[in-house]
Formats: sequence, C-alpha cells, structure tokens
Amino acid sequence: MEDEGGILRFATRKARDATLSNINRSDIFDKNLNFLLGSGASYGLLPTLAVKLKKKDAGKSHTLETLATQFEGNRKIKTLIFSWYVKEVIKPASDFQIGDYSSLNAIQWEVLENYERFLKTVLALTAKKREQNRANIFTTNYDGLIAHVSERMLRHGYADFILNDGGSGFIKRNMYAKNFNRFFRDQGVFDRHSKSIPQVNLLQLHGSVYWFKDGSDNIEISYDLARAQARMSEVPCIENELFDAVLNDGEKSDADIESLDVNIPDAQIDEFWKQYEQLPIVNPTKWKFHETVFEEHYYQTLRLLSYELEKPNSVFVVFGFSFADEHILNLVKRSLSNPTLKMFVCCFNNKEKSSLQQKFEGFDNVELICVDGDLDFRAFNEQVFTVEARSDEAGS
Repeated sequence: MEDEGGILRFATRKARDATLSNINRSDIFDKNLNFLLGSGASYGLLPTLAVKLKKKDAGKSHTLETLATQFEGNRKIKTLIFSWYVKEVIKPASDFQIGDYSSLNAIQWEVLENYERFLKTVLALTAKKREQNRANIFTTNYDGLIAHVSERMLRHGYADFILNDGGSGFIKRNMYAKNFNRFFRDQGVFDRHSKSIPQVNLLQLHGSVYWFKDGSDNIEISYDLARAQARMSEVPCIENELFDAVLNDGEKSDADIESLDVNIPDAQIDEFWKQYEQLPIVNPTKWKFHETVFEEHYYQTLRLLSYELEKPNSVFVVFGFSFADEHILNLVKRSLSNPTLKMFVCCFNNKEKSSLQQKFEGFDNVELICVDGDLDFRAFNEQVFTVEARSDEAGS
C-alpha cells in the first residue's frame, strides 16, 4: 500500500525519473479530497464528445461542444448535431447494463475494472481519516458507471462504503443538494463507540441518464434501466446520412457542413426539441448552463464544486477532462486563488498538456501530469493514482 518511506505513489513516471515528485501520504489522506472525471474515463465503453471533423483553417478536430457552439444560429444544422449527440453519446449510456456480461468485450470490461480500481484507491485514502472519511467525485459524465460499479463492489463484498448520489427517499428518491452534507456512522450497541463510514459523494455536473423530472420542480433519481431506455426512445432523432458522413470524416471541415443542402420540416424540428428538452442533460455548448431545464440543480452543484475547492487544505485531481467547458474552467480558475488548494491535472498526451499549460499559466498550485505514452484510465490507475506497488518495482 505504501513505499518503505511511507510515501503514497502519486506521480508520473517521467516526473519520478527526473524529480521524484511523489506526494507524501500525509500530504494527501487528511486533505479535503476532490476528483473530477470527464468522458476520458469512460472511453472504450462509451463514446466521448470528440468527432473526426476538422476545424476550418485550424487543423484541429472539433468536439461536439465546439461544433454546437459554431452552429448555434443555424437551427437545422444545430438539430442534426444534437440528434447525433442523442444517438451516439446519450443513448449508449442509457442502454448500458453492467449485469449483461455477455454483451461486453475485453476493452469494455477493462473500463469497468479501471473504475473499480479508482474507487478502491479513493476508499484506501479515506480509510486513513479518523473523521469525515469521505471524498467528492465530480463528473461531467451522465453514464452512471460510478453507481453501477459501486453497486457491484458492495454486492460482492469488495468494499463497505456509502455512495451518496444526493438522493433521499425509498420508493421514490429525489435529489437534494443538502444531502451531500450528510454523513453516516456505525454506532456501538451501548453507544460506547462509533465510527464514520467511508463515503463517496457523487456529483454529476452535467446530469444523468438516470434522472427524471417528477413534475414538481424536483429531480428524481431512478436506476431503472428500462425506464431510462424508454425515455430516450421517445426523442425523435433526425437522420441525415450526408451529415453523419461529414462528421465522421477526418478529411472534412466545418466548411463542408456549411455547404450541405439540408431540408428538414419545421414541425419535425419542433418535435425533436420538445422531447430533447425533457432530458436531464446539460447541452454541450458554451451556453449550456443557461439552456438546461435543470438549471437550478446545476447551479447548486457547481456552487458545491466551488465551495469544496475553496475549503482549506483541499486536493483536486482531474482526469479525462480537457477543460473545454468554459463554465467549469472559469470556476476552477477562481477557486485556485485558494493558496492551500493543490490541483493535479492528468493530461492524455503532451499535446493536451501544452493546451492546458496555456489555460493554467501563472497558477503555481497546478501540476500537469503526463506519462510515457498515452495517459488513459489504465495508466492513471497504474502509474499516477495508486496505492499498490508498480509491477516494475515489485522485484526491486
């Protein structure tokens, strides 16, 4: 679990070679632990927002976010973009069933195993705390994988902890932001002793395929897979083969989309948006916060992120998130004025690291992490964030 010197490994291989920039266990376990997971954590099992289409005159690939922002004023193209978003990104998340083992391939299983390893490491850290042994996992993913994997860990006895998704209730569970401030304790029979139970708060910044409006301005949480699938099937996505072909062609640019002759009846567009706006999903545009039908909840969750990062002695570990979301980027930048906050941003490769260096230039409490090769979720668990001995050190 730890090196001979009591050091928790939390460093890059490159950094270890050059500077041995390990973080002492005492610098981590007793801090206010916060994590942010983006779509890179689920890559291989579920798609990301990246598309192959290039930006005109820039050579860089678009994301769904940049594309939706660019065509904000073109109603027909915007509708095609969001139809693709539902079909290719949201629907696979609602269709996923962790219990259907036979449908998963080796790559998909590896994604689930990586989520489990990550949660075990988080729990190992929180277990060292005497009080309030909890951690906050913020995620922009709406796939519910953390809940599914936690359920599997608890059911099979791999761990004993509380996953707090903000819900309360029995037959019907509603989301309340205040629930994230609740803690659970094991109490002795004669009240002679008690101890807090390890707790992971799951805060889904961009919503979840398992959230539903309950008709009274509340958000209901239901992990009923059939219900999630049925809701998604009600969205009348608009198909256009030419548009899909351009989006998936790395030789094309957004100029090719502008030249498409798209003819979609207004009534069909209206019906799509009528159903789409019922989804508890934050739109992938720079104005997402203003468009969501769950605006109040998202505001509360973002505010919780800000509060946690501004607490004394906080740690913030970011993986699989490029900070393309300007709303979150600006919020985090404001919180970095907290001199006791330390943020570790895991970069997929050196190209992404260069981009993030520009975004966080001047912030001394930000450390950008790379490894030899791509820093995927497996590398993150094996080389960056682990309490286990690395395979190349086992015999040393």
